[in-house]
Amino acid sequence: MVKIHHALNRMRHPILSNLSAEPSSRSIWSGRISIGLVNVPVKLYSMIKDQSFSFKFVRKEDACPLKYERVCTFDREVVPWSDVGRAIEVRKGEFVVFDKEELDALRPDSNKKIRIDKFIPISQVDRILFEKSYILAPDKSNDTYSLLLKAFKEKDMAGVGRFTLRTKEYPVLVYPYRDALILTTLKYGNEVVDPRNVKDLHELEEPTEDELELALKIIDNLTGDFDITEYRDTYSEKVEELLTKKMKGETITVEEPKTEEVKDIMTALQETLAQLQKQ
Repeated sequence: MVKIHHALNRMRHPILSNLSAEPSSRSIWSGRISIGLVNVPVKLYSMIKDQSFSFKFVRKEDACPLKYERVCTFDREVVPWSDVGRAIEVRKGEFVVFDKEELDALRPDSNKKIRIDKFIPISQVDRILFEKSYILAPDKSNDTYSLLLKAFKEKDMAGVGRFTLRTKEYPVLVYPYRDALILTTLKYGNEVVDPRNVKDLHELEEPTEDELELALKIIDNLTGDFDITEYRDTYSEKVEELLTKKMKGETITVEEPKTEEVKDIMTALQETLAQLQKQ
């Protein structure tokens, strides 16, 4: 239990982490956390913000913006939103259409609440199942929210349950992180491929002792602490730089990336280790 406790603390307060995205001004969902007969009104805020550039499609010659239209594949007519429905293709070219009312009636009660079924050590959840995280904030429920947050911290556990966002029901984890409750959606087991079922991995060759020794030495030389601030979105930075140049009317020269020399594994290992030892 002590080992689990320390592992959880490291996960919640990682070394050298620096989270700097601006919080959203609007919540994307409101409802309640439900544990038995206990209900805590909450609001859901996006925690993960995509900072990459959003490109729009235009006609090259005059930068005229393009728009997408809902064109029927049979008569080529544009279909207004009022006539758009949802369907599942059951056979090639054969669809079963669903009314909005029919689909709404199927939505589970987790559409309006986050139902916690049990509490578990978060270390029991395979990290490959983690999908997306959100911030849970009190919705005129400061007292009950504070109680729930304190209880989660004291027990050092995560609540596991279910929650519907938009049109999909997710398994979810609710746990404390940086003085707030966090909701993380999980993938279902049938959405994740077991790597052991990939045929290409069935006949791996055993490395030689010399290759393994060099590989282990490289890992030793590169071992350190994780710091997310060491990593930047260099593509977005270069796009922003290119955008600035284009707005200034500068001439753009495109440089082809250099082709890397492919070396045999032993030579690559030896040269990599030699470079690391010089640093």
